[in-house]
Amino acid sequence: MGEILVGACSWTDRALVSSGWYPTGRRDAEGRLRHYAERFPVVEVDSTYYALPAERTSGLWAQRTPDGFVFDVKAFSLLTGHPTRPAVLPPGLPDDIRGPKALDEVWRRFTDGIRPLRDTGRLGAVLFQFPPWFRPGARADAFLAQCAERTAGWPVCVEFRHPDWWRGEQEEATAGLLRSHGFAAVAVDMRQSLPSAVPPVTPVSCERLAVVRLHGRSPAWGTGSKEDRFRHEYTDGELREWVPRVRALAGRAERVHVLFNTCCGDSAVRAAERMRDLLAH
Repeated sequence: MGEILVGACSWTDRALVSSGWYPTGRRDAEGRLRHYAERFPVVEVDSTYYALPAERTSGLWAQRTPDGFVFDVKAFSLLTGHPTRPAVLPPGLPDDIRGPKALDEVWRRFTDGIRPLRDTGRLGAVLFQFPPWFRPGARADAFLAQCAERTAGWPVCVEFRHPDWWRGEQEEATAGLLRSHGFAAVAVDMRQSLPSAVPPVTPVSCERLAVVRLHGRSPAWGTGSKEDRFRHEYTDGELREWVPRVRALAGRAERVHVLFNTCCGDSAVRAAERMRDLLAH
C-alpha cells in the first residue's frame, strides 16, 4: 500500500490567513509555513502559477519545513498556455512572449526558481493544469511532448480541465499518453451537473505518484469570483465517497497526494483534517 499524503492547495491564501486558523505569534510568513507543516505533510504552491518562483523564496520554504515534507508546485501560467499578464514577466523578454526565445528564458527562470526544492527532496511534483480549451488532439500531444522534454527528471502531474480527456474510450488513450511521458494523472472532484465537469475518474499513469485535487462542488464553477467558484464545505458523506478511491490509488501508486482546493476561509484545511481521519480508520 502506497503512502497517502493529505493537505491543502495553499497555506498563504488571504482567506485562510484571516480565518483565525493560524494562532497568534505564528502569522508571519515563517510562522505560517511552520505551523502548516507541523499539521500536514504536503501543500500545493499556487503562487507560482501567477508569477515565476524566486530561488531565494523556495530556499526559505525548504529551510522552514521538516524532512519528508513536500511541495506540489503549480506551473507558471505561460507554460500551460494560459493568459499571462506582461507585468509578471521578467524584463528583457522578446515582444513575442510565446516565441521560442522567450519561452526558453521563462523555462530557465522557473527551473532555477524550484531548484532548492528539488535539491532538498521537497519537490513533490510540478502540476501542469491545462486550460479548458486544451483538448485531445495532435497539437495537445505535441505540447505535452515538449513539456516532457523540458521537465526530464522531474516529478510531474497533469490535470486536464476539458472533460473529453477522460470521457469514454478517450480515458484509456489519455492514461496511455501520460504514461508514455512518465506523468502522473490528476483525478478531480467537482460538481458533476455542470457541462464542463471533468468525470471523477481515478487513473494511475505513473507508479510513483497519483494526485487527487478536490475543487469543491459549487454551482458557480467557471463563473463568478474565486470565492464563488471554490466556496464549498465538504460533508462527511462527500469525503467518504473518496476514501475507497484514494485507497485504491494507494494500492497502485507508491504515493498519493490528496489536496483540497476549497480556499475560502479554513474550509480546505478542515476538510483535509477530516479526510485524514477517515482514511486512518
